[in-house]
Amino acid sequence: MVSSPHEAMHRIFQEYPGLFSRVSEVLGIDIPPPTSATVLPTDLTETSPVERRVDTLLRIETEHDGPFLLAIEAQGKKDPRKAISWPYYVSYLYNRYGGLPVLLLVVCQDLVTAEWAARPLSIGLRQWRTLTLNPLVAGPHNMPVITNVAEARKDLALATLAAIAHADNPDVGAILKTLSAALREAPENIADPIVELTAQGLGNRPAAQQWRNLVAVDLSFYKSFMSEEIRDEGRAEGRAEGLLLVLEVRGIAVTDEIRTKIADCNDPQRLHQWLQRAATASSAEEVFTEE
Repeated sequence: MVSSPHEAMHRIFQEYPGLFSRVSEVLGIDIPPPTSATVLPTDLTETSPVERRVDTLLRIETEHDGPFLLAIEAQGKKDPRKAISWPYYVSYLYNRYGGLPVLLLVVCQDLVTAEWAARPLSIGLRQWRTLTLNPLVAGPHNMPVITNVAEARKDLALATLAAIAHADNPDVGAILKTLSAALREAPENIADPIVELTAQGLGNRPAAQQWRNLVAVDLSFYKSFMSEEIRDEGRAEGRAEGLLLVLEVRGIAVTDEIRTKIADCNDPQRLHQWLQRAATASSAEEVFTEE
């Protein structure tokens, strides 16, 4: 099953194809800045029943060295099957796209997986290696820890990938706070995907709730799906408190069962309906009887 961190670790390159230029610089690889980047189909399936699909595939254009293909794999844990799949991906793409150079980038969130992914993969005999694959790996061991707002603003895409890569870092709270602060002056069309990608990348970790709290502090510049979700939760919580107050002020008995019923309701429209009934109802039954 594909996890949300898995999706975020490679989808960010689809949203910001130029990000690889900064990542390669961080990783110490001298690759010319791209003049353009095109998202290509990721389906590597042949006519046989076996389906092979790379996570993200980009065609990167450079001014002096010409184009190359960038295959991006998000890797959440060690998987011996990749020792077979990755060389296939590279050789297939090299053949399919007429001999274009192919670079494999693996994005990880933990050091053990990153060290495993970085090992050269060789095919052939001990005396002669027919094919050797050297994946380029980005992870918590080499992505920058960005806790300076000005630095984050310089490259929001890199700051986002770095935050995702450091999802398990003990200082992830400071990293996320920096990213949130850096977004305050960003246009809505830039802030929205970053808010969502960061939430995806953090998955079910405790840091995910930290990110939600940061986004909820000031929603005026966040219009993303997650922000709307937080606003709905806030509306529901406010209406639930208001409903209990109206019932108590009007002298209608509020039992533990009623309190639980109200607290468990996450539907703002239903809570609003109950609140309207509570203003005139003479008993709890009139408030909660469904139409």
